[in-house]
Amino acid sequence: MAGHSMADDYSLGRVPVEARVPMWEILVIRIGSFTSLSQFILGAFLGYGMSFWDAALASLLGLILLEVITLFIGFAGAREGLSTSLLTRWTGFGKYGSSMISFVIVVGTLGWFGVQNSVFAKGLNDAFNGVLGFPLAATLTGLFVTAIVIFGFKWLGITAKIAVPGFLLAVAYGIYHVFESQSLTDLIASAPPGPPMTLGMGATMVAGSFMIGAILTPDMTRYCRNNRDVVWSTLISIIVGEIIINLIAVLMAHAVKSSDVVTIALQTSGVLGAATVIFATVKINDINLYSASLGITNIIDSLFGKQVNRGVITLIVGVLGTILSVLGILDQFVNFLVFMGIWVPPIGGVMVVDYFVLKRSRKMLDESRKKGELPAACESINPVALVAWALGFATGYLVEWGIPSINSLLVSAIVYYVGMKLFGASLDQKLKQAYIDQAS
Repeated sequence: MAGHSMADDYSLGRVPVEARVPMWEILVIRIGSFTSLSQFILGAFLGYGMSFWDAALASLLGLILLEVITLFIGFAGAREGLSTSLLTRWTGFGKYGSSMISFVIVVGTLGWFGVQNSVFAKGLNDAFNGVLGFPLAATLTGLFVTAIVIFGFKWLGITAKIAVPGFLLAVAYGIYHVFESQSLTDLIASAPPGPPMTLGMGATMVAGSFMIGAILTPDMTRYCRNNRDVVWSTLISIIVGEIIINLIAVLMAHAVKSSDVVTIALQTSGVLGAATVIFATVKINDINLYSASLGITNIIDSLFGKQVNRGVITLIVGVLGTILSVLGILDQFVNFLVFMGIWVPPIGGVMVVDYFVLKRSRKMLDESRKKGELPAACESINPVALVAWALGFATGYLVEWGIPSINSLLVSAIVYYVGMKLFGASLDQKLKQAYIDQAS
């Protein structure tokens, strides 16, 4: 079976039953992806531009969208044992369409890697009083994370077990310090210290901040043993990270009147707390890099028929992400989040409709799963899926009414369903014929 080595991590195959892990191991990794500096960054931006209650509403709207998509796609990943990049081949996009999705995944995760590595490096450089310089600090932190991810899923769990408790303790100390000197009631009632942010933009930032994580849920849930494990690992992690950590960061931004997370950490938790919070960046950045490496292995396999080791790809991608952080991608953080909150949701809309409603490839997936293999046949590309994706993105980008990320998701799902009902007969026939030819 492809992807049996530790470094390759079943990147081009199913995760077998014997390789599945207990729910709590997935939960720790997923909590780490939320309870991290990225979530702190988001909450600080919301708190800087929104009142506490508006930020809470934006977080709630983002939570609803995230949880629905995360559960559905997570169920598919657990059932099939496939990463998102592979799963898209049989959930609407086809072999070459999945390469396009993988490219989006790589762009998104590399962007996040660069953003968070920049914060990590800034904190490290500040801790050494600027002696290292930002470029050197960013290089060191980026290569450090890359070295961890080369060893695959096992090391994601190890770093989570170290980083998550440290992060939560640092945040707890920061809360104590803030509430010791300021009234919680006054902070909740206080006006945002920065330029105002609209509810739509706030909700889109919340959705965008982890929408790519929602789409990438199968990268983690393919190691789940059943759907119950998917429910608990996603629900608990989203509540803890998307609501609790988000709103804590909102209050802290109001308290110190800044959106600079390093400043907030230093003023509320001291140097040790800041170092712990910044180190927690490792926890989410290793997941970013892991998913990017899975996406690239799928691209190379789809387009060129070549199977490359995921560990080697990780090294290359890690160096590229490090370069992005050195070049200052952090400066584009807000624009990046808003863009991803529109670009990525339509992918989920197509995947959910194809897998759970139309079930176009379910027979092939079911039969091949019994053998522990991938389906023998796969359509090359599905133009209806690409059109639905494009229209979903255009709607989210151009229509000002409502919440753009939700608009883009719903439009893509509806367009894909209607489009397949109108024009999908010939595509389905070709897919069935390809399956018959391979089976014979």
